[in-house]
Amino acid sequence: MNDVSLLRLYLLRAMYLLVVVGLGIVIWPGILGHAQPWELKQGVVMCMLGAFSLLCALGLRYPLLMLPVLLWELAWKAMWLLIVALPAWRSGTMDAGIMATAIDCALVVLVPMVIPWGYVMRHYVRRGGDRWKNAAA
Repeated sequence: MNDVSLLRLYLLRAMYLLVVVGLGIVIWPGILGHAQPWELKQGVVMCMLGAFSLLCALGLRYPLLMLPVLLWELAWKAMWLLIVALPAWRSGTMDAGIMATAIDCALVVLVPMVIPWGYVMRHYVRRGGDRWKNAAA
């Protein structure tokens, strides 16, 4: 863990805290207090975001171990912005729902600023993977 500065660890914790507080305000009241059954997609989204916030809460204590959670957030939001929002904006078909989601997803610009990319390269890209079969006897 010495290969990531204490400042970077605190920046990661701040990002996790932003997610935990933000989703705690927006998502958790709906999870804990929904009175009627959700539609399929709404239920999936609410449960996924609730689980994401719980994993980010773990990131407060283990900021490096939980990095894949932030990488996942960066990946899905960047993909959504490029595949859904950008084409809608370019074609002039962006409706209020797409605009609201695009604004929500725009906070993803903060994530690449706090991720220790050197650590990611060393531990996820260059490092050898786990074995695929039992070791020879």
